[in-house]
Amino acid sequence: MSYTKAEIKKLLKQEDVKFLRLQFSDIMGMNKNVEVPASQFEKALDGEIMFDGSSIQGFTRIEESDMLLKPDYDTFLVFPTALENSGRGRVARLICDVSHPDNTPFMGDPRYALKRQVERLKALGFDNAYTGPEAEFFLFLRDAEGRPTTTSHDAAGYFDLAPVDKGEEARRDMVNALVSMGFEIEAAHHEVAPGQHEIDFKYADALTTADNLATFKLVIKRIALNHGLHATFMPKPVAGINGSGMHTHLSLFKGGQNAFFDESAQYQLSEVALQFIAGLLEHASSMAAITNPTVNSYKRLTPGYEAPTNIAWSAANRSAMIRIPARRGLSTRAELRMPDPACNPYLALTAMLAAGIDGIEKKLMPPPPIQRNIYHMSVRERRKHQIKELPGTLREALGTLRKSRLMREALGDHIYEHFLAAKTIEYDHYRVTVHQWELDTYLAEH
Repeated sequence: MSYTKAEIKKLLKQEDVKFLRLQFSDIMGMNKNVEVPASQFEKALDGEIMFDGSSIQGFTRIEESDMLLKPDYDTFLVFPTALENSGRGRVARLICDVSHPDNTPFMGDPRYALKRQVERLKALGFDNAYTGPEAEFFLFLRDAEGRPTTTSHDAAGYFDLAPVDKGEEARRDMVNALVSMGFEIEAAHHEVAPGQHEIDFKYADALTTADNLATFKLVIKRIALNHGLHATFMPKPVAGINGSGMHTHLSLFKGGQNAFFDESAQYQLSEVALQFIAGLLEHASSMAAITNPTVNSYKRLTPGYEAPTNIAWSAANRSAMIRIPARRGLSTRAELRMPDPACNPYLALTAMLAAGIDGIEKKLMPPPPIQRNIYHMSVRERRKHQIKELPGTLREALGTLRKSRLMREALGDHIYEHFLAAKTIEYDHYRVTVHQWELDTYLAEH
């Protein structure tokens, strides 16, 4: 919804809002905010609230720390009482762009990185990219001290109902909160694994989708806490069961029409659609560290758990990295199945669009689609079809990202360098840590 400053001031007064959150994202995708009282609303709406960027991971050095928060009026919303039930007054939110004190954009702002890719699309004549994510999550019990566990409070499976699905009440409260904040919820259901859930909201342009994902995570975690549960978007919290993915549906529009649809073409996919798909395939390995950014991400990307491990596309096959859902016309789209919900949504969509745009600009064409179950193909068969594998570890993914000029240009030097540095340290910490598996396997034997 579009707002003016005057309209927001009127709503703040009508809703008796006492606090305004100025929200932004760090490079790792963590929601951050500066909260101001009513006396500072005017200053906040004018984009004059300053914060210390040196305190945010990957932002700035201590000698250049002052940053300004420039609110995007179209992201204004008032939180429902289910999220802000402290009794200290209502709270509203604006998502902000980060800039330098001279009002120039900060190149370390993930939201700005995504905006740059959207502008590239528009320069090519497209209206926008439309994206629809399916962010899965788990609900787990908390222990006596309130700490999260990996113990599920249900044993339900795909589409099960109460009383087997014990997360039903929490999920309904999540849906109600999201609807009250302007989300159009399309479906909510139990997923395949015990304690695993999915709530799908309507697709939108790329920037709105990233903003919605940031808000979605906040709502899910807070409502879960209200129910004494812990919600996690960790990709693979429990071994031996399905992990949580974030399948992302992608399409481009031009002149109000879906540019991926061509009724007379094979599969009814336009040349633009095939080029975009080819770009995603070409750069899949180099964007994996961005769409799948944790050590744990690669424990989800293993055969047998409905997650892709190979770089291929298909008109129907769910074992492929890219699937083309059956609906055509305005609903024609490519479903990228590799991302997981631990990613920074702004950077993940930046990487996806950059890859697709590169395919369009270079007029790349994908190999023939794979209609067989790739998991059942031999190594020789996969080689025959030129099917490559996705990175198997975060270390491998980071190595591929280091070699990618496209991803560096898409993210910008600042984000690219800080992201690589932080994730390299993260992997090194994992590498030198002695894990319980090692103790269980080796301690008694050696």
